[in-house]
Amino acid sequence: MDFKESILNLSNRIPNIVANVKTEEATKTGLIMPFIQILGYNVFDPTEVCPECIADVGTKKGEKVDYAIMKDGEPIILVECKAADVDLSTVHKSQLYRYFTVMPAKIGILTNGVKYQFYSDFEDTNKLDSKPFLEIDMQSPTEPQIEALKQFRKDVFNVEKILPSAKDMKYIKAIKQIFSSEIESPSEDFVRYVAGKVYDGRITKHVLDDFTGITKRAFNQLISEMINNRLQSAMSPSEDIGSSVEGTEESTPVIVTTEVEIEGYNIIRAIVSEIIDPERVFMRDVKTYCGILVDDNNRKPICRMYFNGKKKSIGVFVDGEQNIHHIEKTVEIYKYASELREAAKQYNN
Repeated sequence: MDFKESILNLSNRIPNIVANVKTEEATKTGLIMPFIQILGYNVFDPTEVCPECIADVGTKKGEKVDYAIMKDGEPIILVECKAADVDLSTVHKSQLYRYFTVMPAKIGILTNGVKYQFYSDFEDTNKLDSKPFLEIDMQSPTEPQIEALKQFRKDVFNVEKILPSAKDMKYIKAIKQIFSSEIESPSEDFVRYVAGKVYDGRITKHVLDDFTGITKRAFNQLISEMINNRLQSAMSPSEDIGSSVEGTEESTPVIVTTEVEIEGYNIIRAIVSEIIDPERVFMRDVKTYCGILVDDNNRKPICRMYFNGKKKSIGVFVDGEQNIHHIEKTVEIYKYASELREAAKQYNN
């Protein structure tokens, strides 16, 4: 079984394990130790995985980190564990913070066995960052997250290589979230900045209100144009293909992907990106509808957009059934966001 299969195998077992673990110790045994083993470390060898590793902090003696993953006698990864039912967003990271200041490890993990948060010290040396550079929900790991995890395997672990890519990972994620937020709902600061670049008059509240809508429409059009250009480039026939049908009296009807369909595709892709890597989400246009597929596989449909007639509708696939919803505008697709995420979740593993 390769690394990805092992991760997905553990992922599939998590719901059953969580239902049967009630304590932090049970979480360690049922969820966290198997995860560390998948990374290639022997959890039964204290020279590789040191449980309750002592980390004396100032005047506080006998402080212990749940696990320290070791290399050449030095800790390289610190793991602070919580029970499976603990919400990590409510957990104080003070323990992991204290360990990080006195131990040579450059990677700290906070986990409840289901969710994993990876930290380092990019902003202040030997001081744990306030935000993780990588977060993984093991119940629905994405392809990029599994690829990122590979860097922490025992056979390839190299902190000098990990830290630069981890730093990129952290800030790229944050910047993408900013862009996503501005596209969805442009902030006043951003609108003021954009308006200042293109508008010569005084920027009043009325001007800002106008430019908020203009900025949002500009974002949507830009994204639509970029995707449309890529689609046209991908679907345009080569000269050889064109010459091979010379003299044919009948030709296959041309299928035109409209801007409205591209806008719908963008919205759906953004919605399901919380569940599945957006790079896996494709659009396939046919005569009667426009299909949104995972891995460009017609056996993995998320939904179909029926936008060619006078009335628009979207059909979402859940458990093999297509739920049809009529809409007036593409923005109404957001009403069915939870259903679309459920449809995408079917193909996440």
